[in-house]
Amino acid sequence: MRTTAPVAIFVYNRADHTARTIKHLQRNLLAQETDVYFFSDGGRDEASWRAVNKVRKLLHKVTGFRSVSVIERPCNYYLERNVIEGINQVLKTHDRIIVMEDDIVSSPYYLTYMNDALDYYRNDKRVMHVAGFTNLDIPEKGDTYFSPHVTSSGAWATWRDRWEKFVHYGSREEALAGLTDTDIARITYDGRFDCLKMLDRHPVPWDICWNIAVYRHGGLALHPTHTLVRNIGLSSGAHFTGLQNSRLFGWYEFDRPYSNHHVKIGGIPVAEDAEIERMYGYALTDHGMRYNALGRVARKFYKYLKESDEEYEEDEEKVEK
Repeated sequence: MRTTAPVAIFVYNRADHTARTIKHLQRNLLAQETDVYFFSDGGRDEASWRAVNKVRKLLHKVTGFRSVSVIERPCNYYLERNVIEGINQVLKTHDRIIVMEDDIVSSPYYLTYMNDALDYYRNDKRVMHVAGFTNLDIPEKGDTYFSPHVTSSGAWATWRDRWEKFVHYGSREEALAGLTDTDIARITYDGRFDCLKMLDRHPVPWDICWNIAVYRHGGLALHPTHTLVRNIGLSSGAHFTGLQNSRLFGWYEFDRPYSNHHVKIGGIPVAEDAEIERMYGYALTDHGMRYNALGRVARKFYKYLKESDEEYEEDEEKVEK
């Protein structure tokens, strides 16, 4: 029997999403050969604790995998601490890991693809990240491709020795230290993908730190040419807010059904593809949101209000000085 990677699933207070994530994973071909770890974050207040306990009640009934471990946080760790400490815990006893969030439904071939890729590229240190998702839909390119851009923070895999390169930065200045304007342009696709805005959050999101770690070490991420997962939480406010949180204003270009076919691993150069990188520049614009006519009007109005607020705050600061 092959050695399969453990799956770490990070959950909080969404029982319905968690149940669907589990249900789809149970349908995977390698489910019964897989050890699953649930890292359940604690609540922030009485209402959130009720939701958390509902999720935990569900987790303790989960079957269909080789083993199920439920790690219950005693308080609210927040996403960054829960994810980072959870990954570190699993990698103490395993040399590889598959990571998932609680709002990801997967293809029956998802675990097979992940494990095949983890086996095939385990000794090629250039490959640091295996993504279950892709912003593109390019089956004409074969089954997989490489990119220096890390996607799929909700469904991905890596190895212990690659994760050792991870640094959880405490500030924008720390994260970008030593990077040139050219580096920043590459990471952001010449400003079309403004992912570095996340560095202004506190705490800094773990996934942008991982993205930068992969870039700093010249790493590559393997992607399927058609997504093997679908995020069911895009419109729940967990990922986007404002105009991007409503289908009234447009749609996500990459919100598409997952593939139900086996993915062939290997047989391609371990290098980025210039043509695919140009495609990414467009695909990642506005985080993949494609605004309709109403959305474009609303977005202009939103930007106008935001700029007006910023100008007002600057004037207030001048008066105070």
